[in-house]
Amino acid sequence: MGSTLILTVRICQKPLKPFFHQGLKASLCRSSQLPLSACFLSTRDFNLHPGGRQTDRRNSGQGRIKTTNIRRREEELWDDAVTGRDKSSTLRQRPSFPKSVFAAGTAKRTAEMLRRKAALDEEQHVEEPDGRTTRGAGKVQPPDRPLSAAEWRKLKESLGNSQRFDLQMMGSLFTSGAELDIAKSLLTFVAMETGTLSYELLLRYLTLCVNGGHDAEVFDVYDIMRGTFPSLETGASSLFIKSFSRTARWREAVSILNELKKVFAPSPRNYSDVISAAMLHGDTATAWALYDELIERGLSPHQDTWEALFKGVKKTQEADNTSQSEHEQKLLGILLCMRNNQIYPQHSLASSIKTWFESLTGQKWAGTWTSATPKGVCGCCGSELESIQLTAEEYQQLKDRVMTDIIQGRDVFNKTTPEELERFKTFVKRKPPFDVVIDGLNVANIRKDKGKQSEMLLAVVSDLERQGRTILVLGRKHMLRPSRSWERHNMDLIQQKAFCFFTENISEDDPFLLYATLHSGNHCQFVSRDLMRDHKACLPDGATRRLFFKWQRGHQLVVDGYVAAGRRVRFLSIPSYDTIIQTSANSWHLPYDDTEDRSTYEVPQRWLCLTKKH
Repeated sequence: MGSTLILTVRICQKPLKPFFHQGLKASLCRSSQLPLSACFLSTRDFNLHPGGRQTDRRNSGQGRIKTTNIRRREEELWDDAVTGRDKSSTLRQRPSFPKSVFAAGTAKRTAEMLRRKAALDEEQHVEEPDGRTTRGAGKVQPPDRPLSAAEWRKLKESLGNSQRFDLQMMGSLFTSGAELDIAKSLLTFVAMETGTLSYELLLRYLTLCVNGGHDAEVFDVYDIMRGTFPSLETGASSLFIKSFSRTARWREAVSILNELKKVFAPSPRNYSDVISAAMLHGDTATAWALYDELIERGLSPHQDTWEALFKGVKKTQEADNTSQSEHEQKLLGILLCMRNNQIYPQHSLASSIKTWFESLTGQKWAGTWTSATPKGVCGCCGSELESIQLTAEEYQQLKDRVMTDIIQGRDVFNKTTPEELERFKTFVKRKPPFDVVIDGLNVANIRKDKGKQSEMLLAVVSDLERQGRTILVLGRKHMLRPSRSWERHNMDLIQQKAFCFFTENISEDDPFLLYATLHSGNHCQFVSRDLMRDHKACLPDGATRRLFFKWQRGHQLVVDGYVAAGRRVRFLSIPSYDTIIQTSANSWHLPYDDTEDRSTYEVPQRWLCLTKKH
């Protein structure tokens, strides 16, 4: 149904009367559904983008930093961000061991520092040129009380008699959180002026009602729109599903969902609203059926869907005579699904999971909030967590995919030439396996003083050489031209201490780095601050991308801040354990989100330990 379709309803018609005189509320919601069985849940591959998170935007490419200036400023602030300190701090608080670059909150701290620095830069340019209006000026300002038709008419004329006055004003009422009576008075004015209400205006009014929780008013709007239009588009349907799901009329939301499926694919939020309502009212059969349907459609469940299922099971078991063991199988299947898709429960969901385990009759589960030691031991029960290292089978699988999709991918020769790539492969094959591969230019740029780049790179190479490592340094040919940044003496020493390969200046370093590291074996690490998000996005499926991320967390060395002359190089810690939901015969360990600061390429630092007492 197009937004320009006109609702021809005269104000004298009966259906409009309750619309102008009753009140209701409803807020926007989401939907989701999960697997039919524990087995199905544990193998399904989702493409999740949790709400309220910074996202990778892998497929769109928007995750790439678009200007070299932004990248340069990020790198300058990197060392402060990863340790949680700011230049303005008088005390530098360091953790007992350097945090991983993938620890939750690192990217948020970097972004905040960039914003603070940008704000300081902008303080010098706060004055607007003469005649220029500030951003936001001229927007429609809503009234603070209901207006009569004459007052609305006067206000409209004062704003230039815009043809979209009613839509703009309703939008302003929504964004400002205005009282419902003000919006009603606007509808009355429009109906008196034109004798009709447009579909788009009703939709905006509906949004205001749903977000404001005016469910009774939503019911009236529903009756009007269903009586006027042969069908509803997804926006209106989703709003009605959300509102009805919060009330005793929740079963009508199921009917709206079924109608929506005939024309459009419902969203995970649509499913979530109805599933939550079904569990709340004790209809577990409907809830699980919709959940399984959501999974079969390949949709990604929202966490509040899982929370509703864990919370609602206990009180609904008697209502539908479903056995405890069957519910256990389904809910444990959700945990396996989260494990296989590397999903981390938010704290509220983790709390519901903890409560559910502890409520299981006769099983004596106990849950504790804890953290892991740097060596990968649970701080509560002392269990050793799963290793971050890949198995031989996983490593070979990842190596094959990276070689095919990144090294030999469709766009690789936009970054190098076939001849250069083959020359590099031959070079690597003729050398012994490397222990460490260094992105030379990336490491050199850690120094804020660009005249000391070769000195910085030499410090890192020297430190690794003292450890007896076999090193490969990847650089670009301009680094061999003596200059203030690239002193000949330092570059000669680097070439004595490490094998070196210098690509053309226009070439991309990362494919070479990944090839050399993976070719050398599972022991080989690499040194770079590049998080490889663009390269991970080239991999064909979620399972391979998660495998790449696991390998990356276990093999990437990141220099910890500034390296002063004569000082040892410190690297951020590489975790020895995998941050993933894991289980044994008598325990579950769930890493969970206790912060809103985690980006999608970071991992939580807190755990829920669940153990069964004998």
